[in-house]
Amino acid sequence: MTETETLFAPASGFGRAAVSVIRISGPAAGPVLVALGGALPPPRRLSLRSLRDPADGTELDRALVAWFPGPDTYSGEDMVELHLHGGTAVRLGVLTALARMPGCRAAGPGAFTRRAVLNGRMDLAEAEAVADLIDAETEGQRRQALRQLDGALSRQVAAWREEAIDCLAAAEAALDFSDEGDVDEAGLDAALFGRAAALCQAIATALHDGRRGERLRDGFFVVLAGAPNAGKSTLLNALSRRDVAIVSDVPGTTRDAIEVRLDLGGLPVFLVDTAGLRETAEPVEAEGILRSRAHIGAADLVLALVPPDGAMPDLGPAEVRTLTVLTKADLFAGSSNAIPHEAIAVSARTGTGLEVLLDAIQDEAEAGLGTGDALVTRARHRAALEACVAHLDRLLAGEGASPELAAEDLRLAVRSLGEVGGHVGVEDVLDRLFSGFCIGK
Repeated sequence: MTETETLFAPASGFGRAAVSVIRISGPAAGPVLVALGGALPPPRRLSLRSLRDPADGTELDRALVAWFPGPDTYSGEDMVELHLHGGTAVRLGVLTALARMPGCRAAGPGAFTRRAVLNGRMDLAEAEAVADLIDAETEGQRRQALRQLDGALSRQVAAWREEAIDCLAAAEAALDFSDEGDVDEAGLDAALFGRAAALCQAIATALHDGRRGERLRDGFFVVLAGAPNAGKSTLLNALSRRDVAIVSDVPGTTRDAIEVRLDLGGLPVFLVDTAGLRETAEPVEAEGILRSRAHIGAADLVLALVPPDGAMPDLGPAEVRTLTVLTKADLFAGSSNAIPHEAIAVSARTGTGLEVLLDAIQDEAEAGLGTGDALVTRARHRAALEACVAHLDRLLAGEGASPELAAEDLRLAVRSLGEVGGHVGVEDVLDRLFSGFCIGK
């Protein structure tokens, strides 16, 4: 991509709609609008224009157009928006005309946001927030993405980076002027290490959050576990209010994991039905049980299902949060089992206890995911901040060492913090981020 190119792409869906928006960004955006619809309209106001193909004067549409002169735009460049009628033929006609215009080309996924980053309109963490906002499916995910887009992480990391740079400057001053007697090296070192320790502690505290931000993006995984015919598939269908799993009296019907996504209180929750836990020589069922145990080990919450006259399932050595769920509660009256005080009794047939169970799952999800106020929301952020803490820890462990070593550790800490906002290594992350991004954003 070269900065001299002018990009265009649909900024709305591709299906039939009342309105279709096409976005244009780049140095030729203004001339392109003039070629299509005559004189430039007043900036940042919608104006009605008859759009014509510059090649032959054919009228393409009567549309509302908006002219946004840079650099105070989303991409930092001159931009144009065409608000067309939403028919497929109208959109295709305008896109075809744009493709024939000199210096214009169709934008790839995320191209406008990429230019916004490269032009300093947002940093890398905020660009990732744009992707998260587009992908958000629940209220919690939306809140978290908007908070990051507003710069919650970027502002905090910028403050940490400024402090690290100040410490680095002090270390380099000790290195540069140690022979001149103007710098009290011992006193400077004490102040430097004190500031570095406070910085290290602040970042470590932010990292000690149970990975709430990443888990909110990925979802809260709840595994239904129990013996064959404990009612796992029936309960999955009842909680999701649709038939997603086959229900049968034949033990071992479920062989593979079945996932259902729920929105509980604005939080993304995945219910996972698994193969019944038992000893078996049947190879396919045995593989399903191995996968069940793997899901149990990786779960955020396990629902241990106990049917009438059944036993608590053996969940293995995995240490996970567990709720005991007594299934087929309508049959427990004649059961020899006593209902444990902490258990939740449910009946998929009558609906008894289902809302109580959903409320309990939501409470667990809220405790595990928070409310979208996490500072660190991606593995990339965490890796960079952990690297910074590691460099600062090494600095503190070598307190009293030479200014050369202190300066190098601080320099690496500054670099690690810079990776969060894209001060370094921005292009590689942009390539990965936008590989699955939407066009026109």
